[in-house]
Amino acid sequence: MPYELFRGALACALVFVSLGIVGCGEDAPVGPTGPQQTEVLRPDAAPLPGETECRVVKTTNIPVASAAHVELCTDVSYETNPPSGGDHWGQWAAFKKYTTPVPREMYVHDLEHGAVVLSYRCDDACPEVVAALEKVFDEATADPLCLSGGAGPKARLVLTPDKDLDTPIAAAAWGATYTATCIDTPSLAAFVAEAYGKGPESLCYDGVDIEAAPLTCSGN
Repeated sequence: MPYELFRGALACALVFVSLGIVGCGEDAPVGPTGPQQTEVLRPDAAPLPGETECRVVKTTNIPVASAAHVELCTDVSYETNPPSGGDHWGQWAAFKKYTTPVPREMYVHDLEHGAVVLSYRCDDACPEVVAALEKVFDEATADPLCLSGGAGPKARLVLTPDKDLDTPIAAAAWGATYTATCIDTPSLAAFVAEAYGKGPESLCYDGVDIEAAPLTCSGN
């Protein structure tokens, strides 16, 4: 077993033993079974470069059929873009803002712990997009579960670039996605508030900071 996977499994086991909870992705309930619901919004905002209209799509109650842990660095295909659940690595990312892309197979584990992942795709620099997502990140409600740990993060949130997105802006939670072709912070903040903490495992133990401890998978 790779060291990072062993470390993540051990950390998770220790936390769940201390909390008196069995499992860490293996025995917990998986998630929504559908039918999924979709809401389309058309905010009064300019479309981002390369887009023809301002369109926000929020999808909830997306079925999640499996949440198994797979070997670190294993590629996993997801049925939604961004991913909204499914199989994932045994290690999860620290809750923070990243400039280095967090692998999807890692941040899906964050979703399982009840996190919301904010993501963006930029062909070139897009400071206005990053600033908007950072604003939503910073203004999200503090999580008592996280704050109870003392030095832990304020909330279970991850901000990351993601080159595989179909839209410039996206967000995901367990069983839910948000996509946008324009900047609309009110609808994004509402999604974060509504979808937060819905993963099958309610856990705010911090994961691995891939910028402080880079992954060793080929291509990273």
